Order: sequence, then structure tokens, then C-alpha cells
Amino acid sequence: MSVHNDLSAMQRSLDELLRSVARLEQQMGSGDLEIRRIRADADRLRESVALLREAAAQDAPKRPELVTISDDPYDLSLWTDSDDEGLGARDRHAP
Repeated sequence: MSVHNDLSAMQRSLDELLRSVARLEQQMGSGDLEIRRIRADADRLRESVALLREAAAQDAPKRPELVTISDDPYDLSLWTDSDDEGLGARDRHAP
């Protein structure tokens, strides 16, 4: 499953939890300490899921930036004092 699918499934479960908490509040009253604690925990979960969604959106894979390589020949001075792979320096013979 992708992160987006997992977050959507979590959001659906959280929505169902919030509906259940609302039904319990109607049946038992919202004055009970336990109901208030459950409501606070559910609200905190909702905020955490929203933060996760934002973080996932920022971390989404982005297309790499394309780099244009010129067809112009390189400046030969770039290769001064360089070694040829496997051959060594230009002014010396290979062993």
C-alpha cells in the first residue's frame, strides 16, 4: 500500500472513531471525565493525521531537475596534469 492509501485508511478509521465518540457523548453526557479525555485524545489524533498528511505531501517524490549538457567541446586546459585511466601520466610510459 502507498503512503497515501494508508493515510486515507487511517482517516476513515479516525472519522468512524469520532462518530462513535459523538454518539457516546450524546448517550452518557459530555460532562464525564472519561468522555472528555477520549474526545481530547481523538482530537489530538485528528491533528496528528493532518500533520502526517502535510509531511507526506512535502516528501512526495519530485521529478529530478533536468540538466542540459552542451555539445560544445570541453576546454582542453581542464585535462592538463590529468592521468589517462590505466595508462598513467601522458609524459611517462606505462610499466
